[in-house]
Amino acid sequence: MLTRISRAVYLTILASLSAYSWGQNPPQENKSAASSPIKLIVPFTPGTGIDIIARSVSQPLSQALGQPVIVENRVGASGNIGTELVVRSKPDGNTLLVTVSTLVMNRALYSNLTFDAVKDLIPITLAAKGELVLAVPEKSLQTTLKDFIQSAQKNPGKMSYGSPGIGTPHHLSMELFKNETQTKLLHVPYRGTAPAFTDLLGNQIDAMFIPIHVAQEHIKSGKLRGLALGATKRNVRTPEIPTFKELGFEQMNVEMWYGFMAPNGLSNNDLNRLGNALRKILVDPSLKTGFESQGLDPVISSSEEFKNIIAMDASRWAKLIQLQGIKPE
Repeated sequence: MLTRISRAVYLTILASLSAYSWGQNPPQENKSAASSPIKLIVPFTPGTGIDIIARSVSQPLSQALGQPVIVENRVGASGNIGTELVVRSKPDGNTLLVTVSTLVMNRALYSNLTFDAVKDLIPITLAAKGELVLAVPEKSLQTTLKDFIQSAQKNPGKMSYGSPGIGTPHHLSMELFKNETQTKLLHVPYRGTAPAFTDLLGNQIDAMFIPIHVAQEHIKSGKLRGLALGATKRNVRTPEIPTFKELGFEQMNVEMWYGFMAPNGLSNNDLNRLGNALRKILVDPSLKTGFESQGLDPVISSSEEFKNIIAMDASRWAKLIQLQGIKPE
């Protein structure tokens, strides 16, 4: 006859085996954590790249972890409001930041921030990369990157370029280009991508760095001309556009990265749990197809690999911002 202790152990094992036998989830180790919703904080408006990523993974992440997953857009101050919310959150794995490479650009641009996005956040995994292409209108006399550089050098400060605003990847990419080619171009900052893009199509500005998924349709139709791609390799959707590297500009890799981060203090347990779940989701073929249709290239990483990328980008953009004397609006 079973003693009370051994009987209790026996019943626990039996219940666990029954759960697996009937395809049910085994008992959670932390019931309070499992019942709490996970918030994916998006520091920019709906429809942006990171918003698409967050909403694409929310349902499969909920299924993988057995927790509700909520996407919250906390916009403002170039993404700093949503980022700070995550920095100040409890590091229990229930509040995550879905972010983009502007994170490290903002760190160098805004000297009055009350947090350090590199030191106060833990990288979980990369999610995707997005490519920027240097494009000119169809009526432009510059048919190649060499033509564009020569025209800019002959007419310093007379040729213009647009961006969605000071400190955006589009802006800083062109500032890097100016530094690498020793050219002077007039910056015309807009309030958002749409008005800048409209003026580029209308030949009101001479050039612009644009996400490839925004530009590709107009490049195919001939309304825009792609001069060079700021990526490690050519894009399969626009294979005719060479990379800057091919044209001799090694430092002009201006790919935007997207990824997931958590407040500093997250346990290794939660880091592995969240990272493993996200990486498995991000390599799913159906999600890959959805990302690619939006001009995003899915990519995953370890926490350490993502950390190294962030550190490298934080250093190079900080140096450029200081060198060019760039100040936020």
